[in-house]
Amino acid sequence: MLQRFLRVRPRTMALAILPLLLAACQHAVLNPAGDIARQQRDLIYISTGLMLLIIVPVMVLIVVFAVRYRKDKGGGTYDPEFDHSTSLELVIWSAPLLIIVALGALTWSSTHLLDPFRPLDQKRTALEAAAPKEQPLRVQVIALDWKWLFIYPDQGIATVNDLVLPVGRQVRFDITSTNMMNTFYAPTMAGMIYAMPGMQSTLHAVLDRPVDSTGYSGNYSGRGFSDMRFRIRGVSDQQFGAWVNQARASGQTLDAARYLQLARPSENVPPMLFASAAPDLYQRILERCVEPGKPCMSDVMARDMARGGGHPHDARLGTGMPPGRDSAPLHGNKPEGAIFKSPDEKGSGPNVTKPTDPRKAPGVTKPGDQANRNMS
Repeated sequence: MLQRFLRVRPRTMALAILPLLLAACQHAVLNPAGDIARQQRDLIYISTGLMLLIIVPVMVLIVVFAVRYRKDKGGGTYDPEFDHSTSLELVIWSAPLLIIVALGALTWSSTHLLDPFRPLDQKRTALEAAAPKEQPLRVQVIALDWKWLFIYPDQGIATVNDLVLPVGRQVRFDITSTNMMNTFYAPTMAGMIYAMPGMQSTLHAVLDRPVDSTGYSGNYSGRGFSDMRFRIRGVSDQQFGAWVNQARASGQTLDAARYLQLARPSENVPPMLFASAAPDLYQRILERCVEPGKPCMSDVMARDMARGGGHPHDARLGTGMPPGRDSAPLHGNKPEGAIFKSPDEKGSGPNVTKPTDPRKAPGVTKPGDQANRNMS
């Protein structure tokens, strides 16, 4: 009796606990709070359903064939002369082909419709259409080691690891990084997009219901990667205004000096609020010139253009080194390759020409010498 209990009890307990474990999980990707995240979730459902159209019949047919064509007591007819069936070939090849076509069309359309650089086409009622269209909320995102900095340029505030957005208003994220490649990932609102030093990515998204969730870094970036998270809150317009006032009352200022302290690697950083942020701070971070005396990328390029680093055929753009493989050296003419020269122009040398006296060549003096086979 005890042995029977031990055989059955673990299996029964596992089956009983499994639904409880699944019920405790809340997958943000499948529980979206924004229009972009909802469309991405639907893409997952549709793609999975299309692939199951092949997977499920195959799994069922494996069982059917194993039972029907088994060696003992099988009901199928064995035909050793069978080699072709047109109808079977049509089924085998047409079904996967149609699924691939459907997945390809779905991928092509969604790639354009969900382009993160593309502003959202939000549906508006007749009353909303008569009113002036509200401009997107701008948020500048900087990936630090290992924390997230959010600057609200229109409100003049900044936060660390705390992203608060009004529900129903489109948001434009301008995203960059300070030190290494990272990934801005807000699963309840939109997909992930890379943050790279010296480059800017853009993401448009919107929250359509109140939410309190978590955003992540989706690209390994070192020791503090696992704790590089931020809080996402979707609130009403009134709550958003109150939160902005709370940030402005914090008394902290985010200038270049404070940013350089913040940019130092640190882990498990609690949320911070800054009452104000330097207006040009994000642009200086993007152009990697926050440190005193360090030139910005735009200034370096402007000086290069002024010194003649422009186009060789346009005087307005400078007369510096021409671009491309045909660029000439600073002094003299570009040498021409030997392949374009005649034999007389190439000259001669002991390492590239025939022996001075062909009668003294090894092939003549020592015909059977093994060294004559080495022509490399």
